[in-house]
Amino acid sequence: MTHHDAIQRPPLLMSMEGHLQLVALADAAARRSPLVASLLHEEADRTELVPAEDLPATTVALGSRVEFQEAGTEGTRRVQLVLPGEADIAAGRVSVLSLVGAGLIGLSQGQSIDWPTQDGRMRRLTVVRVEPGLGG
Repeated sequence: MTHHDAIQRPPLLMSMEGHLQLVALADAAARRSPLVASLLHEEADRTELVPAEDLPATTVALGSRVEFQEAGTEGTRRVQLVLPGEADIAAGRVSVLSLVGAGLIGLSQGQSIDWPTQDGRMRRLTVVRVEPGLGG
């Protein structure tokens, strides 16, 4: 059993359009954020793709409002997953190219993922609730 087997990486779901957009963003970010770009590529490679109209509203996609919990912390955080240019931490808008955003994309309500922090430690993120964003 490798160390990767112990890490929890649940199945992911994305629309075909969302997947293409995510891969393009990861490609564009490869120089600035190599860790996030590489993690996004790994996640994109193992994602199940569905037509956008078949993506459940309880699956985290670009624009989704997500309530999640980080293991070891009190309470939950609510964020909206947005494109890098729309990110605004004060307003709760988190870029899909941030570590948290990259970890949440494609997860469904109730799923958890073990995801690295900026300093390389692992943390478990659990999606408590998902509300679809405007426009998809």
